[in-house]
Amino acid sequence: MKDNNLQKVRGTKDLLPNEYFKLKYVQKVAESISYLYGFLPIDTPIFEFTEIFTKALGETSDVIMKEMYTFNDKGGESITLRPEFTAAIARLFINERLQPPIKLFSTGPIFRYERPQKCRQRQFHQINFEFFGSKAPQADTEIITLGYHILNELELNDKIKLEINSLGDDETIKAYRSALIEYLNKYKNDLSEISRKRLEINPLRILDSKDNKDKELLLHAPNIDNFYTECSSKFFDEVLNGLENLNIPYSINTKLVRGLDYYCHTVFEFTTKDLGAQGAVLAGGRYDGLIAAMGGNKTPAIGFAGGIERIIELIDYKHKYVRPTALIPIGSYAEKYAALLAFKLRQNGYYIVWEYGGKTKQRMSYANKINACASLIFGDDELSDKKIKLKNMDTQEEQKIDLSNVEQALAQFKCKITEER
Repeated sequence: MKDNNLQKVRGTKDLLPNEYFKLKYVQKVAESISYLYGFLPIDTPIFEFTEIFTKALGETSDVIMKEMYTFNDKGGESITLRPEFTAAIARLFINERLQPPIKLFSTGPIFRYERPQKCRQRQFHQINFEFFGSKAPQADTEIITLGYHILNELELNDKIKLEINSLGDDETIKAYRSALIEYLNKYKNDLSEISRKRLEINPLRILDSKDNKDKELLLHAPNIDNFYTECSSKFFDEVLNGLENLNIPYSINTKLVRGLDYYCHTVFEFTTKDLGAQGAVLAGGRYDGLIAAMGGNKTPAIGFAGGIERIIELIDYKHKYVRPTALIPIGSYAEKYAALLAFKLRQNGYYIVWEYGGKTKQRMSYANKINACASLIFGDDELSDKKIKLKNMDTQEEQKIDLSNVEQALAQFKCKITEER
């Protein structure tokens, strides 16, 4: 950091109130809808042993090779800030001996060392959903339906398109892998450097390449649907039939793969053209081999995650701010009573502010500045008569009310902060 130059770390963002409320709104919508599908809320640490992610994500993934925030702690352990949720939640599932079937919801910050650009920061937030314990295609349909439901609640379905593909079972992936290697070997020298490396280790990752020359070569590459086993075809057909039964529109993208090693069968993305290159809003799929690969019992699973900052860019949401009630005490006894009255009203959900000290005119000016809906004005004499003056800040009308009726009188202004807000 340069001297006397206080700056945020590149790729991070401060959240001011409007953006903070938007983020919380998306989290709240996602969480409340997840409960309708039987999900339970959990959380994991924001950092894990690095091996958790290398085991789960694969040594050749972009995340492992280029994007992780990894460091050695003071004890010499290699630690990584979580670059995604699934590996950490799989670790939790194994550690805590959770019994399937179980559905888990989580949300929080994620860290990736990427080139900062619109809707892509180095610290960002996700909503995340994992369903452990079902190998039925109906589970895939339900998970996709959950994503569709959330986007519908956020009024985004007219901006979003569901793309879906199947990677098939192990036999399908093995056969397709061989065919893809055979095809790409003819153009090995034309591939990008990273795709040449992937060709030796995991050629399916080349399908996810962002390099324009790679994309051109892939136009004529074999499609995975030509290699489906009977079991893979039947599974995928049942997922699609489930979506059609619910009138959820989709398009099949045979080049769609997820960027991580643990996926099989169904993969999907809800995408938009409104965010430029960062088109994926929600994305996920099935990962039946992950838990066993990390040392647990073989457990089928499916899930997805969504980038909250990307969703925020798309939604039209304005937080409903509650206007405060201002207290304007006049006199030493009234000052003491103001603290007592504020505490009592706040305990009952009222948004109360007052400026400590100063002249009455100053305090009224402050009440206007903060857009108070009402003011409670009281001096020592009023309090001795158990009275208080209530002023409507919009109409400027004033009335004297009994101290015992303050809450009843404030009800008309809707200045309570409730859970719904």
